Amino acid sequence: MHHHGYTWIGEKTAFDNEALRRPPHPHPPPPPLPADPAAQRLTERYREVVTAFTTTELPPIQTAHWLLKPSTLVHGTWTQPEEAVEWLRQQLAEPPHGLNTNTDPASWETASVERLSWGGDISLGHYLGGTLFRSLAVVTCSPNRAAPELRCPLA
Repeated sequence: MHHHGYTWIGEKTAFDNEALRRPPHPHPPPPPLPADPAAQRLTERYREVVTAFTTTELPPIQTAHWLLKPSTLVHGTWTQPEEAVEWLRQQLAEPPHGLNTNTDPASWETASVERLSWGGDISLGHYLGGTLFRSLAVVTCSPNRAAPELRCPLA
């Protein structure tokens, strides 16, 4: 078992585009009839989602689905949960986007190590100012508890 780190910074409006943050349905819509513009739009939208989900850096809605994204989006890989949590801590402390909270760092770090130890994932998000949003995730790989069928993107 190991863990991959992911980060994304962008406009909250992009983050809110849930269709591009979900993997495409495994069964495409049936071929549209020429006289059915609604079915044609559905087919076009399906093609857009198929292409966009695997190429966009947008965080997926389900954290484990980061494993479906290209390996180029992996910002770090660790075999020990403590190493992955240290990366998260560094990301959260990094200026100018540091996150100040009233949460005791030791308590969330301990809980995060525990979660990663049993195959769970960690997903955090916060505003950086205005409409700029940052998402951070550490995803357990080989296997992932929420989606054990997903393969490692680096394999």
